[in-house]
Amino acid sequence: MSSAQSVQDLLGLRTPPIAIGFLDTPPSGLQPWQGGAVPAGCSFWERAAAGESFYTVPSDHFNCAVGCHTHHIPLPAERRSELTTGAQMMVDAGYLRPSDVLSIPTLPRTPAVVAYAPVGQAAFHPDVVLLTVTPAQGMLIYEAALRLGDGSSQMVSALGRPACAVLPFVQGGSQAALSLGCKGNRVYTGLPDDQMYFAIPAAQWERFEEIVRTIVQANGAMGAYYEAKAT
Repeated sequence: MSSAQSVQDLLGLRTPPIAIGFLDTPPSGLQPWQGGAVPAGCSFWERAAAGESFYTVPSDHFNCAVGCHTHHIPLPAERRSELTTGAQMMVDAGYLRPSDVLSIPTLPRTPAVVAYAPVGQAAFHPDVVLLTVTPAQGMLIYEAALRLGDGSSQMVSALGRPACAVLPFVQGGSQAALSLGCKGNRVYTGLPDDQMYFAIPAAQWERFEEIVRTIVQANGAMGAYYEAKAT
């Protein structure tokens, strides 16, 4: 894919956007994840944002039943109760309502591998590009995302828990989405309180890059105007 450096610099992102692909076969030349067990699949986002490129297999995701649900990854027979047990615990704690579980987006089918990389280094065809942003950066991305569609506010959705649901929500479509980052994601990835996620369909990424340049320039001009008016 095209380099993410321009978007990272233009928006002042702390970490590069990452490419995520739900694939049928391991990408040629890409190494499998070798970092051991992780508590949740969103932990892989942090590693890709740190510059690593790799792919995972379904068993790498087994420690997060909710993440397996969003990724359409069946748990082995001996662990299938973890999803219902975990969901019930969330309901009992008041974190979820029973009806919330049914509305969580999921991938349409189980991927053989899930590949991750900084978007500028992705040696595979991704499905989603994920950016970690502040609210101010998110506003610029929101404006750019609107222009990917017809300009309607319905072209950008906001999701809460679980954070990983933003991936199947965006995958295969044309609609961008904001994820506010659930509690588990913030614990597992160390996502700061002043940051959140924006997911862009990978098929729209190059056009999104071009639009971001226009949006940043326009907001710079308006910022100068507002500052002059405020003095």
